[in-house]
Amino acid sequence: MEEFRAEPPDRGAPESLLVVAAHPDDIEFCVSGTVMRWIADGTRVTYCIVTDGDAGGYDERLPRQAMADLRRAEQVHSAKLSGVHDVRFLGYRDSFVEPTAELRRDLCRVIRQVRPRRAIIPSPEINWKRVADLHPDHRAVGDAALRAVYPEARNPFAHPELLRSEGLDPWIVPELWLMTGPTPNQYVDVTTVFERKVEALRIHTSQTAHFEDLAGLLRDWLAEHADAGGLPPGRLAEAFQIVKTE
Repeated sequence: MEEFRAEPPDRGAPESLLVVAAHPDDIEFCVSGTVMRWIADGTRVTYCIVTDGDAGGYDERLPRQAMADLRRAEQVHSAKLSGVHDVRFLGYRDSFVEPTAELRRDLCRVIRQVRPRRAIIPSPEINWKRVADLHPDHRAVGDAALRAVYPEARNPFAHPELLRSEGLDPWIVPELWLMTGPTPNQYVDVTTVFERKVEALRIHTSQTAHFEDLAGLLRDWLAEHADAGGLPPGRLAEAFQIVKTE
């Protein structure tokens, strides 16, 4: 079995990044600007979307499977615009996610395949300040992803079939960046990529077409983050809580 111990992480662009989200469009709302900036600096990025988002959308005439297919396509298209070509879907049922052993195993599999130096995951904590962050799928995915990163992905005796049957060696993710949490401690300036972020989000037409001023909504939200992070007036930022796992 291969042994690996990562070097201490820094706050710049990592060599490789795994972003785990509950639904298609979560990444574009919350962290795609940061992803774009890091890709420009050479980061290799993988998206892992736990559900197909079949409970989303606003067209009651559209069958749920058709909605899932549409949202997959929207996510893949949007990811490409951001520079991400590795998008993986786990296919769990939207609005029914729990941090089960099965989900943790599936996330461990992706972690060991991708071998990221950094991972962005949803916070498992409630953020009472913003109702959009209260979706239970977000917290369930955050809980499962946190357990997958620590301690399960690094433990050869956790989900032993991954090593025994699939040859996937344990992997240490040295640093987590939590999105949508109540206590951010890191702010990334995304002002220069804001228009691309809006464009990437607009690709999720099934979820955003009803917004009269999507860019304005995002601008206000990111301006609040920038102000909280002490950035100069007029700047826009995405917010994270950094957690070291070593």
